[in-house]
Amino acid sequence: MNSGLKALVVLMRASQMVQDVLRKDIKAYGLNTTEFAVLELLYHKGDQPIQHIGKKILLSSGSITYVVDKLEKKGLIVRKDCPKDRRVTYAVLTHSGKRFIDEVFPRHEKTVDSIFEELSEEELETVTCLLKKIGLHASKK
Repeated sequence: MNSGLKALVVLMRASQMVQDVLRKDIKAYGLNTTEFAVLELLYHKGDQPIQHIGKKILLSSGSITYVVDKLEKKGLIVRKDCPKDRRVTYAVLTHSGKRFIDEVFPRHEKTVDSIFEELSEEELETVTCLLKKIGLHASKK
């Protein structure tokens, strides 16, 4: 097997294992990964136009509507009309949603940290740089 194929197999297997750990962690909070991604985005970036959420978490607009509906039913977010543009609707964390993510995000962050605990800070920086380089190069294809 050539070195490019070997690297691809290792990358894909590692990615799958990391995703499995994260899915299990997020499921323990009663969410799926997409719901968690929306809450995390709102938590860190504030209110977001629903139309832009999909681009930020790499999901189709139809799927975002479904996820926003589910989070709204759980009382974690609400829709809020933009006062300046009636075509724009924002997703906004509720007080309950903010409390929820305040509680679970630190635990999730510990899970993420545990995935990378085998690497030194220098190794983490190297991996990050190399993965960015691969992604940027692949995006040009």
